[in-house]
Amino acid sequence: MELRSPTLTSAVRPVTPQQRAAKAAHTGGKPTLEFAGRVPYDVYTHASTLHQLQQPLSDDPGEMSFLMVTQIMELYFGLTRYELLQAQALIRADRVWDALAPLRRAGLHLEALNAAWRGLRWMTPADFNRFRDLLGEASGFQSAMYRQLEFLLGLRDPALIRPFRRHPEVYDELRDTLDAPSLWDDVVALLARHGFDVPAEVLDRDVSVEHETHPRIEAAWVAIYADNEPDNHLRLLGEALTEVADQFGEWRWQHVKAVQRTMGAKVGSGGSAGLAWLQRSMARVVFPELWSARTSM
Repeated sequence: MELRSPTLTSAVRPVTPQQRAAKAAHTGGKPTLEFAGRVPYDVYTHASTLHQLQQPLSDDPGEMSFLMVTQIMELYFGLTRYELLQAQALIRADRVWDALAPLRRAGLHLEALNAAWRGLRWMTPADFNRFRDLLGEASGFQSAMYRQLEFLLGLRDPALIRPFRRHPEVYDELRDTLDAPSLWDDVVALLARHGFDVPAEVLDRDVSVEHETHPRIEAAWVAIYADNEPDNHLRLLGEALTEVADQFGEWRWQHVKAVQRTMGAKVGSGGSAGLAWLQRSMARVVFPELWSARTSM
């Protein structure tokens, strides 16, 4: 395994299993309590930095929950995107079996992301209103990492990168994601390479525009699921993708419920229609043919 950071690896000294066993024998199994420099755990995890990133705008104790849960979700957005990018690269290389592991991890990360909503279930409108005005126009709608995840999953709307125009690095990364095939685009291309009848207008379309359900892609998945042989890796791929889509849809639905619970139908902090806008967005489906094909299975 390649070591990436000389500074990090010089502070966190690698040890072998034999060295760990010798140390435990020397200390009688007690943990090490003295270090020449910084505590290696903090050097590796940057925990002390993470715990300095919560800077609430009020003295209201509930704001800390709101802020930290939001930051946790941001980390999970990034982690899930990381896994999906790994899976996408493997799918492009026709390594379907290998792509299953990062997809399954992504599904579990999304499950943990969904659990984060529980940390805000205590929040009533009165609780939120105590600090909401201090947030100004700050809104989850403006999360660049969430947009990266949405775009990668195939939910594409070029207008949604406009808030980042004055942040060139973020804007360019989002533009690059929009201009590249989504994970679903690469799955559809994989089906074509495996001999399924994928029309040219689907394969050659403008990938910055959201994919629309096509009956031939549905037919391909119906045929894939009809094959119950244990070596049918495409069927396993379909199920792994379904879990990702299901868990991501659950996060979106829990977002709707959290907004409904804390602010009803009020205008959103970012200027949207709030609840109504989120409810309309739920109509856009991740990996659409995996769902529509089930009617014919």
